[in-house]
Amino acid sequence: MSTFDNFTLVPSLKETLQKNNFYTPTEIQNLTLPELLNGRSVVGLAETGSGKTLAYVLPILHKLKTLENEGNAVKEGSRPRAIVIVPTRELGEQVSKVFKTFTHETRLRVRSILGGTTMNMAKRNIGGCFEVLVATPSRILQLVEHGLCFDDVRLIVFDEADQMLDDSFIPTANRLVKACPPNQQMVLFSATISPVVEGLINQLFSKVQVFKSKGSHRVVSTLTTRNEVIINGDRFPVICELLKGDKKKGALIFTNTKSQCDKLAEQLKEKGFDCATFRGGMDRLERRKNLQKFVDGEVDILISTDLASRGLDFKDVTCVINYHLPEEMDNYLHRVGRTARAGKKGMVINFVTERDKELINGLARR
Repeated sequence: MSTFDNFTLVPSLKETLQKNNFYTPTEIQNLTLPELLNGRSVVGLAETGSGKTLAYVLPILHKLKTLENEGNAVKEGSRPRAIVIVPTRELGEQVSKVFKTFTHETRLRVRSILGGTTMNMAKRNIGGCFEVLVATPSRILQLVEHGLCFDDVRLIVFDEADQMLDDSFIPTANRLVKACPPNQQMVLFSATISPVVEGLINQLFSKVQVFKSKGSHRVVSTLTTRNEVIINGDRFPVICELLKGDKKKGALIFTNTKSQCDKLAEQLKEKGFDCATFRGGMDRLERRKNLQKFVDGEVDILISTDLASRGLDFKDVTCVINYHLPEEMDNYLHRVGRTARAGKKGMVINFVTERDKELINGLARR
């Protein structure tokens, strides 16, 4: 069985892996780490919860710490050596936390410029010397005119690339790559192949080896699926019965629209259930506060649109409930990927109406 000891990593990274009880790499880590540690560019396709973030965090920190140990430390401000592009602020915050777990020992510095922050704060974040920049596409190119420089970039990562839904993203990615030195190491990780991912692979990764985990485009084996047939659209009595007792703890409920999300939250609160909402269109601070309440266990139930389906790493989601099933299989796979992560068991409960038969039949064939 492979362990992290099998990989050539600087001692400080191995020490942190042991301190945090990381011993056995996941499938996608086993596939991509040897290539990334050898400086090669890769595309990695793997199901949610499969450890994609650590698969690029370790090679980045190993590469940059090795440069420093060789006497080639960062000496000028606003000149990152690694850039990680993420689709959302929430994912960017999570990625930064993973990096910072491993920088206590390596003493490397991570900065972030994420959507929703003021320009003044973003400019402060890129001041001084640092090695790693985590950024959303909307922010990174804006800061070039404020001193951010790409001439020392050694590695670029596009994380959760299938979430980059904006039509302007591919031109932004092209501009970023062209602004960096030629022949830099490039990495793309994704759970599914969306049109954006396909476009990026064709334009920027055409000669790069693609690694796919066996579970990519499938639900994980530790996930139990239960289908509840809904008659005449009468969902609410069913959800109330499901959420009785301890079953409500750690429940993530998905709806398809903002109005459905708000209506269900209002109905559940009237019945005495402690819940919070997480959707687009909310005040950013309120949305972050609600998410943190759920993560900290202050509320048992989080009701969301597909905003919570991609990229977020919930450690204690015991059950995903599709109150309204999505139309697209990719959206379904992202939603259920919020539970049964990293080998843990989890459950998904689907509320199935007549219109959902095509999706359910598609799942049965996987």
